[in-house]
Amino acid sequence: MAYEYEFLSVEIDGRLATVMVSNPPINLITLPLYFELMALSEALYEDPDLTVVVMKSADPDFFLAHFDVEAILMFPTDTPAERSAELNDYHAMCERFRTMDKVTIAQIEGRVGGGGSELAASFDMRFGVRGRTRINQMEVPLGILPGGSGTQRLPRLVGRGRALEIILGADDLDAETAERWGYLNRIFEADEIGEQVQALARRIAGFPVEAVRLAKQATDAHAPSPVDGLVEEAFLFQRLLRTEDAPERMRRFLENGGQTRDGELRVNELSAELADRA
Repeated sequence: MAYEYEFLSVEIDGRLATVMVSNPPINLITLPLYFELMALSEALYEDPDLTVVVMKSADPDFFLAHFDVEAILMFPTDTPAERSAELNDYHAMCERFRTMDKVTIAQIEGRVGGGGSELAASFDMRFGVRGRTRINQMEVPLGILPGGSGTQRLPRLVGRGRALEIILGADDLDAETAERWGYLNRIFEADEIGEQVQALARRIAGFPVEAVRLAKQATDAHAPSPVDGLVEEAFLFQRLLRTEDAPERMRRFLENGGQTRDGELRVNELSAELADRA
């Protein structure tokens, strides 16, 4: 199967696929990158020859940033929000990474935020770098909510209280805390993570294919499907887009340096700048 993209490079080694993301300057999930991620999820889902998928970034400072705020500002809001029985396209993409019969691993060496964090949280495993990996859900200060599955993924990973701290606090979650809370499986030194993740991926890829696939399927059977929650998340996200606050705060975020490299390295501070002051 051919994997040819502009912002993603895919290296196949036996039953292991390694995906490299490169969309300078911050790996922002622009619409072109989003469409490629969606196409990749479909291709990987259907590929019968793979057992393990590792995704990492060409930029050690950014795994994936959030979804393009300028694109969100263009979402249509001239009709009332509606609750759909079907998953939206972003949710469906995240669910493909979660449910495909391959083991999905995110190698998060730097920052991951917003929709990028939601996508990573849909993977089976996540590994980070000590002192460098940062997780941030920056939506609430912008007047919206994590609409790419975060309200459903995070409570399952870290528990309700900690999920609310991440979502409502909109502050950085450092690598050490993320490992302790369960967002990250483990953390490594910067010069060790590539070797460690590849070793695990190759080890799993060397085991009997059906045993790996059915063991994942059996493990996933322990919890109910998140689909109903994702449908509700999508509806509430659409409601927030129709408030007066959301577009004004998203524009202020961009004016204050959002989606620039310098700004995104301190995105937690940009979020704080959007807070109403008593």
